[in-house]
Amino acid sequence: MYVSILTYAGFVVATSFGYLRDFLRACGLQKTIVAVEREEQKDFVPLYQDFENFFTRNLYVRIRDNWNRPICSVPGPKFDLMERVSDDYNWTFRFTGKIMKNVINMGSYNYLGFAETDPSALKTVGTMLHKYGTGVCSTRQEMGNLDKHVELENLVAEFLGVEAAMAFGMGFATNSMNIPALVGKGSLILSDELNHSSLVLGARLSGATIRVFRHNNIQSLEKLLKEAVIHGQPRSRRAWKKILILVEGIYSMEGSIVRLPEIIALKRKYKAYLYLDEAHSIGAVGPTGRGVVEYFGMDPNDVDVLMGTFTKSFGAAGGYIAGKKELVDYLRVHSHSAAYASSMAAPVVEQIIRAMKCVMGLDGTTKGLQRVRALAENTRYFRRRLHKLGFIIYGNEDSPVVPLLLYIPGKIGAFARRMLARNIGVVVVGFPATPIAESRARFCVSAAHTREMLDAVLDALDELGDFLQLKYSQRSKSSRPELYDETCFELED
Repeated sequence: MYVSILTYAGFVVATSFGYLRDFLRACGLQKTIVAVEREEQKDFVPLYQDFENFFTRNLYVRIRDNWNRPICSVPGPKFDLMERVSDDYNWTFRFTGKIMKNVINMGSYNYLGFAETDPSALKTVGTMLHKYGTGVCSTRQEMGNLDKHVELENLVAEFLGVEAAMAFGMGFATNSMNIPALVGKGSLILSDELNHSSLVLGARLSGATIRVFRHNNIQSLEKLLKEAVIHGQPRSRRAWKKILILVEGIYSMEGSIVRLPEIIALKRKYKAYLYLDEAHSIGAVGPTGRGVVEYFGMDPNDVDVLMGTFTKSFGAAGGYIAGKKELVDYLRVHSHSAAYASSMAAPVVEQIIRAMKCVMGLDGTTKGLQRVRALAENTRYFRRRLHKLGFIIYGNEDSPVVPLLLYIPGKIGAFARRMLARNIGVVVVGFPATPIAESRARFCVSAAHTREMLDAVLDALDELGDFLQLKYSQRSKSSRPELYDETCFELED
């Protein structure tokens, strides 16, 4: 309770000083650096909404030195960081010319360690660069359909165990541009409350009716499904054309794993469709890295639309949609990404192919499987140690996304700065990306992390946890157990 009170008190104090600063700026007593309306446009509709930017200019700016830090090396288990300082309280930055070497990387989605510069590993990528160049300069439907794209899509379909797959050049657009092609007016989307913004944007662009269920809550989802089937569309009471359930495999800010078996049971029971976003789970979970479908031992054909990205476990860029051949053929014609977006560059495609073949063992080695197992071992070790140290963390024990709760807003900046001073790079997150009382640090474990690296991070966390009083747990349960409680509920047919 005292932590909650101090958290809200911190925001009250920061907001109060923000209003004071705005008053001083309005009186000309403090320099105004933030963008403002030009005097000759004062009678126009405001371009900059003053109140909407309040949080940015008065709270975020004070600690924004903890974000957008420029790195100058491959984002592997360690990276080099360009040092920068601010002379005006983070409104502007200048580089000192110094390089911070060998900073332990605990923030990148480099789950399997394929973000690397090993010349022997990247030999085929270099060959494709010389053969195809750096770009395609056309869409898939015009002159941008390469033989490498076809090879990649066949490999993805084989990897996932489905009939067909289609690759796209951007992971975010894979969701936002394809969901509108699948549903529209007269359809219903049931979306998890913690879904990624790409799923949210795609749902909004579709024109379908959207209803939100509580995170990973099977009872909440079933209630909405019952109401949808019984009452149908508002006013007309006609049956919905489609009911599409949108979920993620691993939720990137919570570390929780979707309760896939129960959701598939509900999908079958109420004749709905399931769209599964495996951006953070493909390659990262499952005995052979095939995502949450394999993790739960489910049939991939039970999921109507399988989506994933190549930007994380495969160290490249882009995304895919996979499933039935009829689905993929439909998207080749109707997807906005296929019709308007430039297709993936051949060197990027080759990077995905070489990484996926490594995971599948098609390169003649077991290195890929070793990476999958190393990630699982590192994840369990890191989470187990954090629990023992007394931190509150969210998520499933097998999830490589590990959120550590900081709560109090003033500790966000202090935590990130002091970790960097110990040569450890972390990602810190606060409101509005998280609930106002749940600021956190988010660690991403990698197969490339050695046990020595993880121990160095844990030792720093142990010391800093005592200094900043972050060990809230004391072996007690989290304040939001639904984020990691994987209790199975049997559903009637």
